Amino acid sequence: MPTLRLGNVVPNFEAPSTQGVIDFYEYQGNSWVILFSHPADFTPVCTTELGRIAVHQPEFSKRNVKLLAHSCDKLKSHVDWVNDIKSYCQDIPGEFPYPIIADENRELAVKLDLIDEYNRDNEDMALTVRGLYVIDPKHKLRLSMHYPASTGRNVDEMLRVIDSLQLVDKIPQIATPANWMPGDKVMIVPSIKDEEAEKLFPGSVDKVDMPSGVCYVRTTTKYNK
Repeated sequence: MPTLRLGNVVPNFEAPSTQGVIDFYEYQGNSWVILFSHPADFTPVCTTELGRIAVHQPEFSKRNVKLLAHSCDKLKSHVDWVNDIKSYCQDIPGEFPYPIIADENRELAVKLDLIDEYNRDNEDMALTVRGLYVIDPKHKLRLSMHYPASTGRNVDEMLRVIDSLQLVDKIPQIATPANWMPGDKVMIVPSIKDEEAEKLFPGSVDKVDMPSGVCYVRTTTKYNK
C-alpha cells in the first residue's frame, strides 16, 4: 500500500469534482493546498467541518491556500450534500467555495494513503479516514493530521499550522513552540550558534537557564521580516 510521509512529493492526479474534472497540479498552481478527506456524505460531523472550512475560505485565501475535499461518494451525492451544507451553515458567503472530489472506485483514496487498501472493496468498511494534508507549492507534503470519525477538525488549528509553516519557510532559523500564535515568541533552532543568533536577532535573544546546564531553549519575539 502506498504511504505518504512528510517531505514526499504528492503525486499528480485527475479526478471528477463538484467543480469539474480536477488536474491536481494545475489546480494547485503556485498555491499551498489543504487536501482533506471525510468518511461519508450526509454525516453530521463532516457537515460541520466542510461548512466551517467554507466559511473561513477567505482566511485561507489570504494565505495563498486552496482547499480540496475528498471522499468516496458519488458526484451526485456530493452535489446534493453541498446544498445541505449551505442550508445548515448559512453564513457561507456566496457559492460553495471549493471542490469536493468524487472517488467512487477508491483508487485515489488508496493512492493518497487515505483508506485501508484491504477493505477498499467493502462498502460497509471502506470509508476514508478523516485525513488532512498540507501541501506546499512544490507539491511536497508538509503536514499530515488524521482524526477519528468521531472528532471534527479545528479550523483555527488548520490556519495556525499554515501560518507556522509559511513563517519558518521565510525564516528557517526558527521554529514555533506549543500553542504558538502569530506574534508570539518563537524558538531559535539548536543548529544556530549563539553568535549567529545575536546577529540574526540583535538584542532580542532570550536564553533560558535549565537545571542541566545545557543552553538549548532560546527565544525571540523580533522575527518578522
